[in-house]
Amino acid sequence: MGAVKDSSAKLAKRKRQENGEPSKKRRKSEGAETEPNLKQLESEALQSRKHYNNIATLLSIANESKDPATTISAAEALCRVFIQLLALGNLVNRKDASEKDATVTAWLRERLSEYQTVLLMMLYSDLLAVKALMLSMALLKAVAQHLQGKEESVFPRTFFTDIVSAVLQSPVEELPAKFSEEFLGKYDDIRFYTFQGIKEILADADEVSDEDLLDNAFAMLMEVDDVPDSSEPLEDFYVEPPKKKHPTRSLSQHKKQAQEAWLALMSLGLTKDQRKKVLEVMATSIAPWFSKPELLMDFLTDCYNSGGSISLLALSGVFYLIQERNLDYPAFYTKLYSLLDADILHSKYRSRFFRLLDTFLGSSHLPAVLVASFVKRLARLALNAPPSAIVVIVPWFYNVFKKHPLTTFMMHRVPRTQEERDLLESEGLADPFLPDEEDPMETHAIDSCIWEIVQLQSHYHPNVATIAKVVSEQFTKQAYGLEDFLDHSYSSLLEAEISKDVKKPPVVEFMIPRKIFTKPDSSAGEQGGLLVKLWDFGSS
Repeated sequence: MGAVKDSSAKLAKRKRQENGEPSKKRRKSEGAETEPNLKQLESEALQSRKHYNNIATLLSIANESKDPATTISAAEALCRVFIQLLALGNLVNRKDASEKDATVTAWLRERLSEYQTVLLMMLYSDLLAVKALMLSMALLKAVAQHLQGKEESVFPRTFFTDIVSAVLQSPVEELPAKFSEEFLGKYDDIRFYTFQGIKEILADADEVSDEDLLDNAFAMLMEVDDVPDSSEPLEDFYVEPPKKKHPTRSLSQHKKQAQEAWLALMSLGLTKDQRKKVLEVMATSIAPWFSKPELLMDFLTDCYNSGGSISLLALSGVFYLIQERNLDYPAFYTKLYSLLDADILHSKYRSRFFRLLDTFLGSSHLPAVLVASFVKRLARLALNAPPSAIVVIVPWFYNVFKKHPLTTFMMHRVPRTQEERDLLESEGLADPFLPDEEDPMETHAIDSCIWEIVQLQSHYHPNVATIAKVVSEQFTKQAYGLEDFLDHSYSSLLEAEISKDVKKPPVVEFMIPRKIFTKPDSSAGEQGGLLVKLWDFGSS
């Protein structure tokens, strides 16, 4: 029996070897030797120059291993080796160094460059990316602190730009968020060089077809939307800059780099959705970074001229440049007038538009003819608008009439001559408003009236009918708070109506007939209904 067991074991061992499958005993010993070997290679490389070849061995393991754990262990060992060698000054070129020492230093620099390449490649792996990012930044800090020969800058910009580029293009979704959380949001110098890096990355691409790169670049720039106050010192540094004046210590330089990064993004062929994203945060997150907001002029005017929702989103930025930077845009109100169409009242940006429109037409210096055109156009659109839009339009009318008294003639237009009175009685008067006129100064709206709002006083929705009656009453209220009406929807109006307390319930009186399509029994005193009479064709 013992001989049979021995032969079976040998046969199984031979089959494993033929199939390329290592024995369990061998596989176990190899796994046990992996970690000690890496530690031994690291320890020897740090102890003596004669073991520097261990660095090449560790690089080979990190680059070629199929086991993620082994790859990370080798990368960590290399990081510790290089950080210590950098701290000892072994990678600094010295003028008084011998030819042999210079050769060793050059070799170590080549291996350092190779290690940086390995880390950058690891940033594209789901299992290695986050760890590789932390190792890359630790190595970058050591290089910045200790590799400061005359040929080196204080901050290793090239390596850092490569890191940012890999983070932006990596398929690992959590990598940009990790970079922003651990570094970009914490350190002023990282923010400064990230702006610089994004500008260079985007500038190198004439046409970026990779939408993920643009989206990640946009998201990363959005992470730094909090502009530091000018009175706050910039002193949160990942790598301490020289004590003398340095660009990373200057807020104006930070703004300059941010400005150039945003301009590099906007100069590319952004898609419609990407433009919308940029325009939605233009006033809050982008413009504050610009020391020269007028540089946004081309982008904003192009967006404003494109029409549709893009024009709507570009409104606030264009008006800011007109108001604060004296942008010459003579056709601003003509373009604004062209945005008033049926779509604007159904748009998800409707509330935003009315806030801006209230600002744009708020000045009492605007011609009444111009303001009247906007009132009349909106009154005409209100006839087919959803209830949630109408309850915004009417209070807005009220406020406009208060600010521009000359337009109040539109609420109560009476015939001035006997000829007009006779024509009104016989045929009626035509509305002088020209709805197809593009110039708001030439629509003759000031000679018209807002009969459309009177029609809305009999609207099917009770809230709309009630609010529309305000134009037929005395203007005793100072003004409406427009914010109270902006964010209504049909469902919110319905809920408000349902939840309203009914002071006096309506009286409903009806009689349920015993029979519908049969004639009543006259002896019983029953009367015939309308349906019976309509269906009794023979009685005629």
